[in-house]
Amino acid sequence: MSQQAGYSPNFKRPAEIMRMRRKRARSDAGVFSSPSGQGSTSSPGQSDSSPACVRPFSPGPLLNTQNRSGGGIKRRNPFANIENTFSPKKKLIIFNDDGNAEAADSYQMDKLTEKEGEEDMSTKKQCRGALPFSARLTEVEKQEHQDISSKKCLTFSEDDSLFEEEEDDVSPLLKSPQAIAPASIAPPVCTQYPADWSLKTRVLFTSPLSLSWAEHPKAQEEALGLSQHCRAQFSTLPHSIQDPRSCSELRCAFQQSLVYWQHPSLPWLSLFPRINAERSFTGKSTPWAQDAALQKSLMAEWSVSLSSLYSLLKARLCPYFYLCSYQFTVLFRAAGLGGSGSITALISPTTRGLREAMKAEGIEFSLPLVDERRKQNQGAEEEQEKAQECSELKEEDCQAGEEGDDDDDGSFSWLKEMGVQDKIKKPDSISIQLRKEGHAVSLDHKPESVVCVEGAHTFTLINFLINCKSLVATAGSQAGLPPTLLAPGAFRGATMHTLKARSVNVKSQVGSTYQNISSLEITGPILPSSLHAVTALLRPAQKGNFSATLYTHAPTAVMNTHTNKCTGGSVDLCSCGLHPASIQQLQQPSGLGKTALTHINMNNYSYTWKN
Repeated sequence: MSQQAGYSPNFKRPAEIMRMRRKRARSDAGVFSSPSGQGSTSSPGQSDSSPACVRPFSPGPLLNTQNRSGGGIKRRNPFANIENTFSPKKKLIIFNDDGNAEAADSYQMDKLTEKEGEEDMSTKKQCRGALPFSARLTEVEKQEHQDISSKKCLTFSEDDSLFEEEEDDVSPLLKSPQAIAPASIAPPVCTQYPADWSLKTRVLFTSPLSLSWAEHPKAQEEALGLSQHCRAQFSTLPHSIQDPRSCSELRCAFQQSLVYWQHPSLPWLSLFPRINAERSFTGKSTPWAQDAALQKSLMAEWSVSLSSLYSLLKARLCPYFYLCSYQFTVLFRAAGLGGSGSITALISPTTRGLREAMKAEGIEFSLPLVDERRKQNQGAEEEQEKAQECSELKEEDCQAGEEGDDDDDGSFSWLKEMGVQDKIKKPDSISIQLRKEGHAVSLDHKPESVVCVEGAHTFTLINFLINCKSLVATAGSQAGLPPTLLAPGAFRGATMHTLKARSVNVKSQVGSTYQNISSLEITGPILPSSLHAVTALLRPAQKGNFSATLYTHAPTAVMNTHTNKCTGGSVDLCSCGLHPASIQQLQQPSGLGKTALTHINMNNYSYTWKN
């Protein structure tokens, strides 16, 4: 039997296709119950001879071919070429000569088949033929259920067509896809994007739903929004708003999120941004440019406003503020924000001259990006060795300097011996110093030049900025104009301003069709808290589907850098005037590094972003 063509003793019965089994069981029962040629209809490819001579569901040859009177064609087994996965836990049923069934592994079945030979094979064939296929199927399923009931749970799918197996010790990733509930494979929902401390000049929101509710507020709605901002009152909005245009609370909250405070305030001049903004000042009236008394008065008022801001910051009544000069930008943050337990100040970009002036005033600062790069490139042991080498070099330089004081030309005595001392120009002390500090000069005006000041040294920095003469331009279109102060809350000498919002409906091409997309453009100095407040309002108004393109003021992108002493503590900031959700976001350390957010996308109430 093992030599006959078409016989496959390694054939494994597929246990997961129950629909085909039931169909075969019905056809097999009809064939065995009716006599040959009576009460039955011959299927294509089968003769009208006795069906007992046919193995319609086996890949082996015909049974009792010597007694057949016709040349019937055996029905093709559709599973004969399927390679089933071997599992030692799955058992096959072997019928003994006495009709009893016992379970055995498929591997043991193969070995037993080869060992027994033709006599045992004929006995097994007779045993298989002794019971109808449906009866054999029932016995096999009962035995399998008894063997694996302690380890497996057998379930059916919705259409009862697929046989599924679930094991307690099997990973969900190895189970059938139908056995996994949709809730267990749902993607994680990100309800917040990282804090971005950079200033934005423009934000463009787009959404498939209309954004026209955000513009043309009523006089009462605008007044209520400004009043809520001044009183730090926040309204609670539902999770989803059906008609945003008729929701007065939403429109009032949107006006509240657009408010910011600025000093100085000159209606005919745009005082942000200040770096590389000469074109916006060219041709404008600047009466203080040639009037020293007027410049002195402007600086006096500006100093009072800066001192007021720092006092509010120290009392945790103001969360943060920005100082924007024509050369650099300074971000002051209250204790508890950005993952720091003390007041921090970030200055970017800086120059070697500014850093030297700060050192001369006794201000201690760090270069976070330079220190981070140094830690990455060098290990602890290398740093110790480098410190030792530097100390030895300093001692040698000091000794050489003392010897040079006694004899300035001692190091160039070999030139006199050659007689060319007059033809060679000796380097002066300034050029030698510049060469030694070349790496420090190379940082100027780059993101790596960002300076971090922490703790009590921020108060010294305030005094330094008030008395720093280079803080105000002495020539050009910005001559005599104090730096711009921006804050989310009121302070002494500040003027209330609102961001400009404009809604436009546009058509965007999606594939071969065009879809109507509503857009909302917001321009002005957009503070981090304002950006978070607007996105929090768009979440229920647009039913969790919108996207935003952010335009960052380039010098402030590095404000997301980690400070060296990130010792965030539980600092109470409930009186700073921001929404609790905004405070919670700004308290976390930013994970953007020296980059800023460029795109924010919300899909089905879940955030994704790019930087």
